Amino acid sequence: MKYFLGLGSNLGKKGRNLRQALALLEKAGVCLLRSSSIYRTQPVGIPDQPWFYNHVVEVETMLSPLELLKLIKRIEQRMGRKASVQNAPRRIDIDILLAGNTVVRTKELVIPHPRLDKRNFVLVPLSEIAPDVVHPLLKTNIENLSKKSQDTSIVKKLD
Repeated sequence: MKYFLGLGSNLGKKGRNLRQALALLEKAGVCLLRSSSIYRTQPVGIPDQPWFYNHVVEVETMLSPLELLKLIKRIEQRMGRKASVQNAPRRIDIDILLAGNTVVRTKELVIPHPRLDKRNFVLVPLSEIAPDVVHPLLKTNIENLSKKSQDTSIVKKLD
């Protein structure tokens, strides 16, 4: 199955953290298909913290959505992520944004990501690599969601 994942980091060596997370995914057998540019993004939710580096990748794996979530949580823990309040600073954050046209609604996992259409830090990089992908619930493509976003947070592509 093909997935789109959002990766973010705002502690430590942010670029290195993103690369390490991708390397750990690939080591676990997840195949990287496409990657957006890396963006410097304004924190959302808790503004008084370091800015993030964010990007979106398209991957392919035989793992089910729940199996992929378990792998992601192991990687986050291995990289030093601690349980904390939502939107707190973190060395790495990996979210499953989309899983093909699959919709998942469980206690552990919600796909499409419930705030996908409200967050420029994922909409902008996702629009870069997959503008025509259609959100399975909202029935509109990512480019349109990005253009209509009411999120005013700053998202700047790194050189």
